[in-house]
Amino acid sequence: MSKGAGYEPGATAVAERTVLPRLFDAVGTVQAKTDIRVEAQVTGRVLDVLVRPGDRVAKGDKLVVLDSRASNTRLERSRQALASARSQVAQSRDVLASAKAAYTKSESTYRRMSQLFEQKVVTAEEVEKAEADYLQAKAALSRAEQGVAGAEAQAREADKVVQESEIDLGYTTITAQEAGEVAKRLVEPGDLAFPNKELLTLHTSGSMHLEAMVREALIGRIKLGDSLSVVITALSDKTPLTGVVQEIEPLADPVTRSFLVKVRLPDRPGLYPGMFGRLLIPLGERETVLVPREAVRHVGQLETVMVEGAEGWQPVYVRTGQAVDGKVEILSGLSGGETVGLGREGGL
Repeated sequence: MSKGAGYEPGATAVAERTVLPRLFDAVGTVQAKTDIRVEAQVTGRVLDVLVRPGDRVAKGDKLVVLDSRASNTRLERSRQALASARSQVAQSRDVLASAKAAYTKSESTYRRMSQLFEQKVVTAEEVEKAEADYLQAKAALSRAEQGVAGAEAQAREADKVVQESEIDLGYTTITAQEAGEVAKRLVEPGDLAFPNKELLTLHTSGSMHLEAMVREALIGRIKLGDSLSVVITALSDKTPLTGVVQEIEPLADPVTRSFLVKVRLPDRPGLYPGMFGRLLIPLGERETVLVPREAVRHVGQLETVMVEGAEGWQPVYVRTGQAVDGKVEILSGLSGGETVGLGREGGL
């Protein structure tokens, strides 16, 4: 290897021998914890769809509008039926009031006639007539009470129909039940919507998790609630996310001998279901050497570090590993303690 003749570094650093955790990568896929199926509650023609895939929505935002004419008609008819039932209640109560007055009067007359008969002031025929009038008034009062009860029952039923019609009318405007992001749009204006037909799919915000398969030899190193690092390679920010183990399926896959582990992920812009991820499982510690990132020079496929020796600066071939807090791991070529150059001045 040629010497670094004329090389003068802009700065120097010492190759640091340190201890890093040994990690195993369990590959997995980002999934939405909850996919919300947006469905119609009533049958109706779709008038408008207000969102498209990728749109973020807040709780209560309008999503789909259905034709409400039929619902409005049912609501108006039910309100008319309720008004008629309430009028019938009022009439039946008037009849009841009259029946109560007649009953009170006939009862009083019958008792008075009975007393007069005991005093032999009136005849038996007169008492019998007063009794007959009293019994008729009592029967009329009973019928009037039943009439009020029936009219009130009809009014309550009509009121329920009005409430149901109002609810049905509200269902013609479909809103987001939770904040989230529109994942699928399965309906267009003019389509027929009906109960149990999926119109949209929402991914709820803050509900992403990584599903990774962990081999049986390592599953004992993980427990519920553990905080583990997760690397999502598609994110622009390569900093590992900190996930929390929220579920470990208790049965291993008989083919792969692996357990499904679900790790809850924090909110992060650009994180979507279906992305590839790696769950980093700690296996212990290992010794390694770290140097500043700017100490490593790339020439084609080769990596070198300028090391100061007794005869001046020498280029040393190295093999690098992972980045650690602005430094680079040196897998081979350095043993730690060497003085390395950062940047360069002059030529080789």
